[in-house]
Amino acid sequence: MRHHLWKTAAPIALIILGSLTLAACGDDTDSGSMPGMNHGSRATGPSTSLSPAPAPAGEFNDADVTFATQMIPHHQQAVQMATMGSRKATTAEVKKLSTAIKAAQDPEIKTLSGWLTSWGKPVPVANHHDHSMEAMPGMMTEDEMSDLGNASGSMFDRMWTQMMIEHHKGAVTMAKTEQTTGKNTEAIALAKKIETDQNREIATMQRLLGRLPAN
Repeated sequence: MRHHLWKTAAPIALIILGSLTLAACGDDTDSGSMPGMNHGSRATGPSTSLSPAPAPAGEFNDADVTFATQMIPHHQQAVQMATMGSRKATTAEVKKLSTAIKAAQDPEIKTLSGWLTSWGKPVPVANHHDHSMEAMPGMMTEDEMSDLGNASGSMFDRMWTQMMIEHHKGAVTMAKTEQTTGKNTEAIALAKKIETDQNREIATMQRLLGRLPAN
């Protein structure tokens, strides 16, 4: 009788042992099927990292926000004047300057707008009737822009050049302020570029002004 029980129990024990072995292998090869069972994998995951998070790219301060917020409408007015110059100027130099100014400042407006968006700040909307913008250095008043639009011939060329010189000087002032008080490296680099480019154009326009008729 004992011999019969041993012959029956032995195969059953082997079957149970085999099942346990297969289950153990399954845990090793398919750790993703039971979350939390494979502790080695969790230890290497990003959620368990204790190292400090890197500083966010493009750090900025209030001066950077002011620079971008004010330079956008400032550039927009320059582009508006450049568009008028391309259409109405009678002097080749004024037309050439108008094209160059628009080509340079349109992309800068997009860059400045992108920064404000990434910083979670509002992007100013073009509004030629916003008189608060006239307080910025070099900004033309609504009446001055209207007078420029009504001018023609050599009078337009001379008025455009005089106004653009003042407009550029204002932009240079704003760019210098950003270089002194700003924090964002890209904004400071753009401010340096604006100062260099517009000072060069101011010198060109001052030479041109001496050749334009005074009437």
